[in-house]
Amino acid sequence: MKMVTRITPSTITNTPSVSIGSQVVINAYEAGEELVPEKVQRFSLIHPRCGTAFLLWVMVIAIFVFAFIGQPSWPWLIASRILLLPVIAGLAYEVIRFAGKHTDNRLLMGMLAPGLWLQRLTTREPSLDQLEVSIRALREVLRLEGQERPEAARRVEVMA
Repeated sequence: MKMVTRITPSTITNTPSVSIGSQVVINAYEAGEELVPEKVQRFSLIHPRCGTAFLLWVMVIAIFVFAFIGQPSWPWLIASRILLLPVIAGLAYEVIRFAGKHTDNRLLMGMLAPGLWLQRLTTREPSLDQLEVSIRALREVLRLEGQERPEAARRVEVMA
């Protein structure tokens, strides 16, 4: 309860910007840019492996999967949703992961465009402080994974 009372509107409104800060940092990292807030700031907010795009793909795949199930009885309806959600999320994850590896494919990027457009609606530019937090977080992850000094052509294998 004490934690909830410490949440302020500024804390809640800054959370998406920090998340977007991580997307900007990953874009800069994958481009081989030095991770300094002033240099990172010029990179795009849009990333094909964004969680927003992932959720959109979960919804789209779920619509198609559940359309084939039809209208079963109430217990089967609930069971099918619970049992198939991990499968649907896994498929969406693989679509997003594949897209992250093939950003030069125009057809694929065209398919993913709605998720990228949705990111434009849900994001705003992060401040330099937020970028610094994202840079430190990425450096810590790289340190823990033993990849502090990777080569210039890098790809991050996680969702942005």
